[in-house]
Amino acid sequence: MKIKSIRSYEVLDSRGYPTVACEIIATNGMKAKAMVPSGASTGEREAIELRDNDKKRYMGKGVLKAVENVNKIIAPYLIKKNINIEDQNAIDKEMIKLDGTNNKNKFGANAILSVSMAITKLGALIKNKPLYKYINEDVAKLNSKTYILPLPMLNVINGGAHADNTIDFQEFMFIPVGAKNIRQACQISSECFHNLAKLLKTKGFNTSKGDEGGFAPLLKNADEALSFMTDAIKLAGYKPGVKADVAIAMDTACSELYDDVNKKYFFEKALKANIIDKKNGIKTTDEMIEYLDKLTKKYPIISIEDGLAENDWDGWIKYTKKCGATLQIVGDDIYCTNPKIVTDGIKKKASNSVLIKLNQIGTVTETIETIKLAQKNGWTCVVSHRSGETEDTFIADLAVGMNTGQIKTGSMSRSERIAKYNRLMEIEDELKNNGKFIGIKSFNIKI
Repeated sequence: MKIKSIRSYEVLDSRGYPTVACEIIATNGMKAKAMVPSGASTGEREAIELRDNDKKRYMGKGVLKAVENVNKIIAPYLIKKNINIEDQNAIDKEMIKLDGTNNKNKFGANAILSVSMAITKLGALIKNKPLYKYINEDVAKLNSKTYILPLPMLNVINGGAHADNTIDFQEFMFIPVGAKNIRQACQISSECFHNLAKLLKTKGFNTSKGDEGGFAPLLKNADEALSFMTDAIKLAGYKPGVKADVAIAMDTACSELYDDVNKKYFFEKALKANIIDKKNGIKTTDEMIEYLDKLTKKYPIISIEDGLAENDWDGWIKYTKKCGATLQIVGDDIYCTNPKIVTDGIKKKASNSVLIKLNQIGTVTETIETIKLAQKNGWTCVVSHRSGETEDTFIADLAVGMNTGQIKTGSMSRSERIAKYNRLMEIEDELKNNGKFIGIKSFNIKI
């Protein structure tokens, strides 16, 4: 089946800023659309998200240039090429070649990804397969007999670039490691989330929410946030612990704290609020590793994302050597879902896990290449949303289709986050005996 038409247009993400959507119609009349997410805390190696920079529209955040690139350049080019819609790899490679840059800055990764995702969805419709099954069998060529349903990570306390508070670390997440299936994982997470709200209110803290649906209270530090979470787990009737019911993960987003010149980490929010002194608010790489290790031993933490900055490679190697046997150390900004950079990370043993974000690399094909590379080398993969999300549930199907075993898609609030959990429950019901929820076993570490 071939492409009949491609139409790109501007829509709004969960923060109310523009993003790119794309609808593709096949020659048989079938059609599919996709919407691209957008990040607030971004790595310097990410593929370029093209914005208009026209201050008269959306404070410069419009995406009409990206939309125009699809409608006037990419669309006629692909239609003329007459490639089968089911040949995802060929279509993505043609767009990469047409753009001709290393980071997709000519057309914008948001423009290219919108087409790539829509093509994947349309291919699934043409093949009359659920999206996860099409990704698994026709795009990734895995042909799995059993699908692994992902264990969710739920961002319940927001800080850093995702919230207007004094917490420098960006995300604090519940992981329902004791759940037996997706439905129970969502139940446990919901109960812990609402009990956390109850605790915060009782202590007089605001329960307003950050970009990803987690609470954004004016807490002093990570220790206080982790303490509240541990108490909330207990209040909900569950046992906190890596081998118990609910564990904890953190995304410290340390690239946001790192000073490349001084080679130190600055807890700027806490320093500006005068709730920490310079001795504790400015850390060397070794001191940051020691601090994270201390928190991990004090609380039931099983996974830390971006525990060090994207340019602190020596720190990553040191941290993984010290803690990687018993802790999932996830690279986000350092890798940006780029297979070439992940290859370097594997050689250097810089982590044992990689975060997967479609819009960091800009095509479905390259995203799948990164996942397969990581899995082949014994790394875990965490499929992730962005802070600026849409109602598109593509990543839920991607996590199942690629058997990643883990997904990070926000809190138990905000419909653009809940949509992904609802889709996962729908997939679980559909798969029945062909779906497997392995929970804590998805972590390739000593438990």
